[in-house]
Amino acid sequence: MNKEWMETAQEVLIRYCGDFSPFVIERSEGAYLHTTDGKAILDFTSGQMCAVFGHSHPRIVEAIHQATGRSIHLLSNMLSPALLELGKRLVDLLPDNLDRVIFVNTGSESNEVAIRMAKLATQGFEIVAFGGSWHGMTAGAQSYTYSKTRTGYGPNLPGNLMLPAPYAYRCPIEHCKGTCDNTCLEVGMRMVDQQSVGAYAAMIAEPVLSAAGIIELSPAYTKRLKELCEERGLLLIFDEAQTAFGRVGANFAFEDHPIQPDLLTLSKTLGGGLPLAATICSKELEQLCHDRGFVYITSHVSDPICAAVGVSTLSILLEEKMAEQAASKGAYLKQQLLELQERYECIGDVRGRGLLLGVEIVQDRESKTPAPELGNRISDRCLELGLSMNIVRIKGYAGVFRIAPPLTITKEELDLGISILDRAIADCVG
Repeated sequence: MNKEWMETAQEVLIRYCGDFSPFVIERSEGAYLHTTDGKAILDFTSGQMCAVFGHSHPRIVEAIHQATGRSIHLLSNMLSPALLELGKRLVDLLPDNLDRVIFVNTGSESNEVAIRMAKLATQGFEIVAFGGSWHGMTAGAQSYTYSKTRTGYGPNLPGNLMLPAPYAYRCPIEHCKGTCDNTCLEVGMRMVDQQSVGAYAAMIAEPVLSAAGIIELSPAYTKRLKELCEERGLLLIFDEAQTAFGRVGANFAFEDHPIQPDLLTLSKTLGGGLPLAATICSKELEQLCHDRGFVYITSHVSDPICAAVGVSTLSILLEEKMAEQAASKGAYLKQQLLELQERYECIGDVRGRGLLLGVEIVQDRESKTPAPELGNRISDRCLELGLSMNIVRIKGYAGVFRIAPPLTITKEELDLGISILDRAIADCVG
């Protein structure tokens, strides 16, 4: 970031995410970010994991242009043709028990809606979530988020209960050796039962825990999780902020599991870069909540301009076969990362599927000793060399690179990213 821009940032901005990037981005297109000083940076994070089909996808840009000529904003109870089309097309993609939808703006909001509906339907207030999870920054969603954002802000909402995540590489109960056998689930749920005051409402889970370091729930795990939830009267909420719309090689991550959620939340990828999110449930659950007076009114619920973009996003997903692209490109990228692991002792684990992959950085693979500073240096060096990488830092553990490039990325761009990461690691480990 040049001196003038840096001074402006320091003068007027609240620092909301630590230090800002050292570059100012003038424009973004496809898999690249272009800075004001003429640099092109390959983006392995799809922005904030939202530009799933690349920055400024032509069909999304065209949808925005057309929508601005119709309606940008309406009274919250007024509907637009684009919203109705989006709702119909979205529920047509989903199972029969997911056929009622509300459109809001952010992932936090979509989870707030799901939590409010679960509480109203069950008349309980206790929400179970995984350690390391990230469900949002608003008061309710933050209460059920167990990433690093909890410290220093006072009490959370009552009724937040934590279940250990099935982090096989570093078993939370020090039981498994690289392959989860669900013991942490059985033990964890018994611990949750001991904490509960008998007012269960819901379990909220990401099919792949992203901020926790790309921890994937296996089909066997989710099958048992659903059984345990049903035994307790817990509604199961799947938060697919980052895993939907082709990212993991399927339209929705839950499609590769033997169960279906009671509520599904979508965000990030749904808007293709614009603020659009959704909460989806069954007609029976919607009717029950409606009968009990469900209310969720915000200034931008059902906004027509975002809905028009959502219609375009669905079209891109299906017509350009994005899930298939993510599966094939993800397999190729994962193989390249595994080859890097063979060369560098600091790569402790490579995990994930589709184009949502994790690379854990350690001092050496035998001890698995965390090496967070090394991870930071590699990340910084990647940026210097022209590759944007996101590293999530887990309390007590090493950093994990969260690799999620746009699904439209080319093989040549993947190769370039791998070559930059290769050089950055070599530069940092000497």
